[in-house]
Amino acid sequence: MTAVQIVEVGPRDGFQNIGPFIPTETKIAVIRALAAAGVKRMEITSFVSPRAIPQLADAGEVLAEVLAQGRVVPQVLVPNARYGQKAITAGARFLSYVISVSESHSRSNVRATPDEALADYARLVAEAPNGLRMRFNLATAFHCPFEGMTPPDAVLDLLGRALEICPDAEVCLCDTTGRAEPARVAKLFTAAMARFPDVSAWAMHAHDTYGHGTANVRAAYDQGVRVFDSAIGGLGGCPYAPGASGNVATEDVVSLFRDCGVETGVDLAALAPIAALVQALPGANCGRSVIAAGEGAAPVRA
Repeated sequence: MTAVQIVEVGPRDGFQNIGPFIPTETKIAVIRALAAAGVKRMEITSFVSPRAIPQLADAGEVLAEVLAQGRVVPQVLVPNARYGQKAITAGARFLSYVISVSESHSRSNVRATPDEALADYARLVAEAPNGLRMRFNLATAFHCPFEGMTPPDAVLDLLGRALEICPDAEVCLCDTTGRAEPARVAKLFTAAMARFPDVSAWAMHAHDTYGHGTANVRAAYDQGVRVFDSAIGGLGGCPYAPGASGNVATEDVVSLFRDCGVETGVDLAALAPIAALVQALPGANCGRSVIAAGEGAAPVRA
């Protein structure tokens, strides 16, 4: 079966919800350990207001260290053009820009309507340096914590407008609250891929709030998706999406694809001590994972 790419989002999506500040050296140690386990691409941080997300106030330091190591492809999430420029100035060359399909979540998450966020995305793309890679994340693509299930037509409309701005962007459909289920995931990806056949790469961002994470990953894979976000230890949750818990665990996704005969390039056994480390962090919000089923080992030390 065709190989997939795992995008480790624990250092950003997983850490952002943790209240007690994680020392920068601990974050770097986790990233280094994940790289040693075979993870080649990570969303390492976000350039965002430190008042909004204090945990990511060291974004510049983390990015500088990861760039110096040169072991992984570092992806950086940005909420608007202002912080996108800050990330670029700090050396980022792969940005992930998020826009919520639902207006309520968009206002809660980035203090802007989807239309305003899209206009800001256009400014960022217009000012981007040559060689900058871009991913477009559609948050609440399946469900909004304030408005309920998201109409597929709203997703396709917003995506079409975004692709007019940056046709080469990777596109990620995000199950922000974990409310999606496999049939809904398959249906939306089928419709999106049929509408936009020239998209360079499709990605899936799954949460495991209701235990559907790996099933949704498999449903997306069956539709042709080959890029999957996950967080070590099942860390995570959106601070602006009430009720959303952890991301689908990296170890669960790697285990799923291993059992399906799909190559990830990631050593499942090497993930166990890293998961134990992050799950032991004060304030960590962890979901279910295969580690709880016994695929564990002694924790590594930061």
